[in-house]
Amino acid sequence: MLKKYEYQSLGKAELQQLVARNTDPNNSIQEVVQDIIQQVRVQGDSVLREYAAKFDKVQLDKLFLNEEDIDELATTIHRDQQRALEIAFQNIHRFHSTQLKRERTVETMPGVKCWREIRPIEKVGLYIPGGSAVLPSTLLMLGIPARIAGCKEIVVCSPPQSNGKINGFVAYCLKLLNIKRIYLVGGAQAVAAMAFGTQSIPKVDKIFGPGNQFVTKAKSIIQGLTNVSIDMPAGPSEVLVLADETANPAFVAADLLAQAEHGIDSQAVLVATSNALVDAVNIQLETQLTVLPRKELASKAIENSYAVIVSNLQEAIQFSNEYAPEHLILETDQWESLTRHISNAGSVFLGHLTPESAGDYASGTNHTLPTSGYARSYSGVSVDSFVKKITFQHINETGLQQIGSTVEILAELEGLHAHKNAISIRNK
Repeated sequence: MLKKYEYQSLGKAELQQLVARNTDPNNSIQEVVQDIIQQVRVQGDSVLREYAAKFDKVQLDKLFLNEEDIDELATTIHRDQQRALEIAFQNIHRFHSTQLKRERTVETMPGVKCWREIRPIEKVGLYIPGGSAVLPSTLLMLGIPARIAGCKEIVVCSPPQSNGKINGFVAYCLKLLNIKRIYLVGGAQAVAAMAFGTQSIPKVDKIFGPGNQFVTKAKSIIQGLTNVSIDMPAGPSEVLVLADETANPAFVAADLLAQAEHGIDSQAVLVATSNALVDAVNIQLETQLTVLPRKELASKAIENSYAVIVSNLQEAIQFSNEYAPEHLILETDQWESLTRHISNAGSVFLGHLTPESAGDYASGTNHTLPTSGYARSYSGVSVDSFVKKITFQHINETGLQQIGSTVEILAELEGLHAHKNAISIRNK
């Protein structure tokens, strides 16, 4: 059952504690991850095999599967499953293909033209989580915008299964994306391998993908250690469901459990306008949990989750913006009047018939989103995440005359006379 809190009774300190999640107060995760990163940096492939034996319980002869292996595994899934992946691919591609737009040239003053041009990041690394659930949908969410952007090299890492391979669903997604190799490495060690490169795994320029707290910490550390960037801190999954008297308690419970089943460190938060609604949702949670194959994981996640009771929808949005959820679901008839007040959220799902799971798989939007409050400053993955935008400018004779004195004056007042001379020497 969800623990209950009254929003109006929360002090500032208690509120801040309530919205905090996935913290590492004793730096225990950081210490483990720093050691893994150093081991991979020094030992490369050999320690990756050791980690596969330790964490994935598999002895690997090689750290990758090639095109032939992928083709064989892709044939092991049924045609209806292949078709579902194809539909998801098409919808995700259709949504993301609109994001690659050429910007117009701006003449800031006569003879001075400025513009930006898009260039793909050449080498990107995609981390596809494994563990208790292997996520082919994440491969589509990362691989499709990378392909649209035109990245020249796409390196994919995912933990091996007990047979030393990947499942057929991931393999079929690799075929859809025309990716001919996948590296059998998971966890923080996969992030380190892509950041530094090993004997088998190429070094990349940017690393993408969600993961547990160890993966998230590894991405943060790598960004500080190297010139490799990351998409965002995307850790354990979370959802905030905002519900009022128009909500169906069964729908609300289903949406909370859809996140809770990811793992025990996932969080499902209900913000409700009445105590009675929370009680009804708790009854539904107990009922629906009994039939879930992953009920033990989901139950533990629900134990770490909670409900906040608010007086009205305005208070609900206030709390949501403070929490800054990865996924925000508005289960109210009044959702249209609320959207303009949302300032912090990764992805928003509107109305009673828009479950978050639709966005996880096939509606078209991206499910790789900022967690742990990072929605205050990060966006979810898009085609923009896979490109750089380089500025260009061209000045002709008229432009130099127009802008010259301005630059000379500004350079001189800053005491940078060589800057001034770069203009003056051209105007003689």
